Amino acid sequence: MSHLSQRKPHTAIVLAAGLGTRMLPITASMPKPLVKVAGQSLIDFALDKLHEAGIGTVVVNVHHFADMLEAHLRTRAFPKIVVSDERDQLLETGGGVKKALPFLGQDPFITFNSDSMWIEGDNPNLKRLVEAWDAERMDILMLVAPLSTSVGYEGKGDFHRDADGTLRRRGDDPSSDFVYAGVAIVKPEMVEGSPDGAFSANAFYNRAIANGRLHGLPLEGQWLHVGEPHTIGEAEKCLAAVKR
Repeated sequence: MSHLSQRKPHTAIVLAAGLGTRMLPITASMPKPLVKVAGQSLIDFALDKLHEAGIGTVVVNVHHFADMLEAHLRTRAFPKIVVSDERDQLLETGGGVKKALPFLGQDPFITFNSDSMWIEGDNPNLKRLVEAWDAERMDILMLVAPLSTSVGYEGKGDFHRDADGTLRRRGDDPSSDFVYAGVAIVKPEMVEGSPDGAFSANAFYNRAIANGRLHGLPLEGQWLHVGEPHTIGEAEKCLAAVKR
């Protein structure tokens, strides 16, 4: 293992290049990361959380309405933003990370889905994730949300979590207790050697699972999955309730 991978992450990638087809018709005229929930765009939520967690450089990949998204990113002072241009070819989650790897450096980095939002508990979840990172035991550490309290998510869960924090896929089970909350710390070794072109980040997760080194940290607070137009209102109701 590279000694560099022992370090805490200081870079991140926000995955913002998708077509957002489930968010139509809104995404017929704008990229999904610019969709607003309670007055804040999804991508600003992600960038604010990363900045608060001390992440200095964030790569943002762009494809759908790329010019519009880049114009918005130029209005931000922090964190430092590097654009990974996917205008020519949409690379999916795994391919997008692979292309951005030269910008992310040799230390572990954070991946952040641009549609992931949550209401914090007592301690900021991203800081908790960074503090929980243990390179001796982990190749990937995911933030996972309890299925029972998640809002806007209609699936059956993604993972079972063992007592030591390792994750196993739900497989054929009818349900599982945890769903991937869209944020993870990833060692660059998980990405290096991957094929070029479009592929899913599940390739990284499966590699870590095979070695017993995919771990999960349960999210504190409430996860808000903003995937379709009707979920915007659901998330806003939860946020309004907290502010009362």
